[in-house]
Amino acid sequence: MDCIFCREDGGDILWKDDTLRVVLADEQDYPGFCRVIWNQHVAEFSDLADADRDRVMRAVNAVERAMRRVMKPVKINLASLGNQVPHVHWHVIPRFSNDAHFPLPIWAPRQRTVSEAMLSQRRAQATLLRDAVRGEIEQALA
Repeated sequence: MDCIFCREDGGDILWKDDTLRVVLADEQDYPGFCRVIWNQHVAEFSDLADADRDRVMRAVNAVERAMRRVMKPVKINLASLGNQVPHVHWHVIPRFSNDAHFPLPIWAPRQRTVSEAMLSQRRAQATLLRDAVRGEIEQALA
């Protein structure tokens, strides 16, 4: 089995413990895009034990809270697809009414071009996620 999330971190690690990690994904059009990734290779969310599913969702919730506070998006998108990477992970994506795909999903056809100045501003905001995510997760998983 060749799984990218077993081989690689999946982004810049914001927080990690023995069970899961939160990473800042390298998504050019979406500064602040995070993933919550289960460390052990498990393909389906329903394969996790009840306590493990609860732990993942508490982490997703913590990342969303941190993202809302730091990035101030108009909406947060949560997704767990796994079609291309069948390893339990959740996408936590800040959405803005003027982002490249809004109101469609980020995987849909592009709706507009976003200025580099706007993306730079969002990248600067995203640098604040590390401390915010750590604080929220430490509370949520304590």
